[in-house]
Amino acid sequence: MDGLFGLSVFSVWPWQDVRSLLIFTLVFLVIAECLRTRRPSGFPPGPRVLPLVGNMLSLDFKNLPRQMTQLAEKYGNVYSLKMGSSWVVVLNGLDALQEGLLTNGDTLAGRPFLPLYTDVLPDLGILFTNGYLWKQQRRFALFTLKYFGVGKRSLESTIQDEFSHLSREIAGHEGKPFNPHLAINNAVSNIICSLVFGHRFEYGNEKFLTLIKLIDTASQIEGSIWAQLYNEFPMLMRRLPGPHHTLQKIFGEMVKFMKIEINQHKKDWDPAEPRDFIDCYLTEIQKSKKDDKEDAGFHENNLVMCSFDLFGAGTETTSTTLRWALLYMTKYPEIQEKVQAEIDQVIGQSRQPCMEDRKDMPYTEAVIHEVQRMGNIVPLGLPHSAIRDLQLGGYSVPKGVTVIPNLTSVLFEKDKWETPFTFNPGHFLNEEGRFVKKAAFVPFSAGKRVCLGENLARMELFVFFTSFMQHFTFSMPPGVQPVLKPRVSFIHSPQHYEICATQR
Repeated sequence: MDGLFGLSVFSVWPWQDVRSLLIFTLVFLVIAECLRTRRPSGFPPGPRVLPLVGNMLSLDFKNLPRQMTQLAEKYGNVYSLKMGSSWVVVLNGLDALQEGLLTNGDTLAGRPFLPLYTDVLPDLGILFTNGYLWKQQRRFALFTLKYFGVGKRSLESTIQDEFSHLSREIAGHEGKPFNPHLAINNAVSNIICSLVFGHRFEYGNEKFLTLIKLIDTASQIEGSIWAQLYNEFPMLMRRLPGPHHTLQKIFGEMVKFMKIEINQHKKDWDPAEPRDFIDCYLTEIQKSKKDDKEDAGFHENNLVMCSFDLFGAGTETTSTTLRWALLYMTKYPEIQEKVQAEIDQVIGQSRQPCMEDRKDMPYTEAVIHEVQRMGNIVPLGLPHSAIRDLQLGGYSVPKGVTVIPNLTSVLFEKDKWETPFTFNPGHFLNEEGRFVKKAAFVPFSAGKRVCLGENLARMELFVFFTSFMQHFTFSMPPGVQPVLKPRVSFIHSPQHYEICATQR
């Protein structure tokens, strides 16, 4: 009996110890997680945070920009969210945006670490790098694009020539309904291709059309909850199936495309006669090796990523804006007629539009700006990261926190626009009918990280849009109404539509 009793005691107590340890560990983890969900002292307020997931499950990723704007009505123009284990501060309204991106521009010049990209792409390029490397690459890209005509008249002829190709493509439909998506994307992409690769692609090039379609798919996945989940729980998401893996495959295909172009350039590259961005970059790689300045990042892997960034950013945003423009012109035919009347008066039909015409075409310029405002192409901008502690809106924001500039909240701010939710070119015209740019017009963001291609986009939008209106009148197919609700995507793009183009 004694032996049996002793055996039962020794067999029970270890299990009780294990159970107690498990209970203690569980309680400890719950308490630790609850403490982690508490906002730091002086941190911006925000909605209640759940353990592990934070606010992710309470956010509507199909309508995130509007929801973030609505949260500002409750918590103020500077508030916080927790995405998984990471704190995020959201800036709403012009004042908060200017305080963050202009007043504290140097402090918020960083980009956060995003595993969705860095798992398949090297931490190089222009868009998501930081510090000295980013400054050197951005400075070189700006200088080189300017050298090849961005912001100058020399690039106008390239855009005008490309519209000639696009015009023939559209006219070929003979006024019948067609989807302008791929043709416009191809035309716009050909402008950045001429700058980066030194050549354009025909509209029937199947490989290039496939690449354009992949970019469109990528932007949709980037704007979904899958992308956010991957960035917050990379170890888990690497092992789970989902569209995030499709996105990474698309990145891989784009990198292959860049490497093919670069290898072709290396075969007949002449440093004395640079043809494009790639040629200039290859020359810079040589200089860096001689001057022993490789810390500036001038090497072939970075050339791949810089070309990747320029091509991707220069393709989707401007083409999407132009597709919104045609859609709004079908929605408001009276506005389309006024634009055409101004074109007839200033330019006529005997020559192509040029940037010099802008100063004499205030109404057309106002319409383009209103398309950009209402189209709201990149509604939440690109994320920033605090490189040191700072104060925003009277709150303390620690180093390393991600800061999101909610551009939507500014482009539709009730105190800044007479009719914020209505398409109204009058927002950019004074009482004398002259064009007036508003401080709250921030589609390119602001500060140190303002869109690298802003000057290029302005040229493309004016020349392409004015050429469209000069040559065609656009309308929806009989019995079809334009749908202005955007697709769910990182980039706010219109849903696929068909349109009729009647030659003038």
